[in-house]
Amino acid sequence: MKRDSRLSGVLHVLLHMAEHEGPATSEVLAKAMDTNPVVIRRTMAGLRDQGYVRSEKGHGGGWTLACDLSKVTLRDIYAALGSPSLLAMGNRTEAPGCLVEQAVNAALDQAFDDAEALLLARLGEVTLAMLSADFHARLVARGGRRDLHSVHAS
Repeated sequence: MKRDSRLSGVLHVLLHMAEHEGPATSEVLAKAMDTNPVVIRRTMAGLRDQGYVRSEKGHGGGWTLACDLSKVTLRDIYAALGSPSLLAMGNRTEAPGCLVEQAVNAALDQAFDDAEALLLARLGEVTLAMLSADFHARLVARGGRRDLHSVHAS
């Protein structure tokens, strides 16, 4: 089953943007993400609509952050992506006639609801600034350079 990795990808791009001096083009961000610039532009347009990024056209243009990293949580970005499904599992049928399956669904529904609430709460506790701080600690521990391309080095 294919996992929805948009949240992870968007967070990755946003942190790259935080490290990039000046606007970052869709092409530069796409290279960092190993994807197509069109995918970056489509995703970034949604974030722009929510006020998290801005775009500048023309020579020297590109994408820049338009938010305070300490005020934006992972849950905020998750919501900006349209709140995609958090869990890949679900019930076999949503409205079963079988009483056994109704009992199974009731137990699973409660477990799924509890898991989603816990995950959303955790996403709401972590800011982009916290991710940036973690990145910087890892960078210092590695003794690496501070540019957009070197952070992918192993």
